[in-house]
Amino acid sequence: MSKTNDNVVSARDLGLVFSTNDGPVTALTGVNLEVKKGDFVSFIGPSGCGKTTFLRVIADLEKPTSGTITVNGMTPEQARQKRAYGYVFQAAALYPWRTIEKNIALPLEIMGYSAAEQKARIEQTLDLVNLAGFGKKFPWQLSGGMQQRASIARALAFDADLLLMDEPFGALDEIVRDHLNEQLLQLWDRTNKTICFVTHSIPEAVYLSTKIVVMSPRPGRVTDVIESTLPRERPLDIRETPEFLAIAHRVREGLRAGHSYDE
Repeated sequence: MSKTNDNVVSARDLGLVFSTNDGPVTALTGVNLEVKKGDFVSFIGPSGCGKTTFLRVIADLEKPTSGTITVNGMTPEQARQKRAYGYVFQAAALYPWRTIEKNIALPLEIMGYSAAEQKARIEQTLDLVNLAGFGKKFPWQLSGGMQQRASIARALAFDADLLLMDEPFGALDEIVRDHLNEQLLQLWDRTNKTICFVTHSIPEAVYLSTKIVVMSPRPGRVTDVIESTLPRERPLDIRETPEFLAIAHRVREGLRAGHSYDE
């Protein structure tokens, strides 16, 4: 089977060195990774390991200094121009003067969708993230978790196949986070999107993912890629099963092995 058909992201010997006043800083080095269509891939590692940087390279927000990367068989720049992905940031990043439906409409306005098409897509995405009936509200009228769901709706509105998510639930309390993890899995199952998800949480990475990418501290490199053996249907209490705990243990060991304590 040809690999080019089902690879959404393909990185080969990818490296990125930032120039700073204190000299060059190696953010990523020798990253080799394939993300296939329909995968849910979590990136986990300590702060400064290059998780977000790698996501930003996929999104063409950073330029690699060595190696190659393709997104849907194109350069990241071409993929950005074709709007091949939606991006969900750590903070919901909603405009406070726009209603929720107007926030979701923003990329659709930029892309020139008709008013009727915008209305249909807004209704569809609000329904997908369980926010039907909240379109006329302003961000400040919603809880943190609801705001983040609105941010996900905005990223889904133009129906890109790839969703890039940078610690979207990191600032939320554990109960809300659990609920949104469940909802995100249901959303992924219904839409068959490919998701690249950055997290600091081992349970979150194991619960959500078909593949877990463990990264080391700077210079950021991939130290382990774990293919999940968990079933696609995952109730929250799967986190108490031996299979789940075994995967979590491997992630923890990978993080420990990749970490330098000499700093």
